[in-house]
Amino acid sequence: MSDDLLTAFCSWLGAERRAGAKTVETYARDVRAFLSFIAEHRGEPPTPARLGALRAADFRAFLARAAQEGDINATRARKLSALRTFYRYLHRQHGVETVQLSLLARPKPKPPLPKALSPEQALSVTHDIGEATDTAFEQARDEALMALLYGAGLRIAEALALNIGDLPAADDALRVTGKGQKQRIVPLLPAVRAAIAGWLKLHPNPGRAEPLFIGVRGGRLNASIAQKNLRNFRRLNGLPEHATPHALRHSFATHLLAGGADLRAIQELLGHASLSTTQRYTDVETSQLMDIWRKAHPRA
Repeated sequence: MSDDLLTAFCSWLGAERRAGAKTVETYARDVRAFLSFIAEHRGEPPTPARLGALRAADFRAFLARAAQEGDINATRARKLSALRTFYRYLHRQHGVETVQLSLLARPKPKPPLPKALSPEQALSVTHDIGEATDTAFEQARDEALMALLYGAGLRIAEALALNIGDLPAADDALRVTGKGQKQRIVPLLPAVRAAIAGWLKLHPNPGRAEPLFIGVRGGRLNASIAQKNLRNFRRLNGLPEHATPHALRHSFATHLLAGGADLRAIQELLGHASLSTTQRYTDVETSQLMDIWRKAHPRA
């Protein structure tokens, strides 16, 4: 019965829903796996009536088995979508009524891992970003900005919101206002201080109330200008496409973690409200280790 049911579903999917051949193939594979699981799980061949009597727990068991077999959230979300289409077919062709499937939440895909630059690439950006512009004014400004992003882990919006009066005196740490107006303290490395000092010598109006980073027309620097300059620099120097201002923040966290920094300390420096957000950087470290293993191990 299940083979006939699957064949009829695929015909309906292609003829009435006008699904493409690839979609029909994918949905057929997912529904076939579901029918096979239900036959084993319930100990009887699946029929429209029996499929209509399934509970939410039966569907969850199928998705749990898929997770045990290595399916990521996106794959299980696709399988759930296939089941919902299949049950739409059962409702229209066999009068099957079930609300149990609607009780299942769609598995949320994990956010992509932050992409960090290598230490050499990050240092290249902070030291040589001036190559992307023509004036000493812009070169000094961009070097100071990139040094601040990589050396202190700031978001670009946080850095561009700073006024000159926000800079600490002597060796004090910088007070940064992040998301939700939450403030945090970040230390400034000597190299970052030196880059900022070099820029302030060329700042046309270094009053305490003035923006720290300004554009050529004197207003607060727009993030799109900084992004464009880094985009030009990465193309001139063969850096990867993910070499962006935000990648410098990712690099700050990733390189601290690789150097043995405590995860809680990194959370405070980045201004993350939840430790789970910071823990994504441990996945970055793991993925980088696996890449090294694959490239270096003779049996990989």
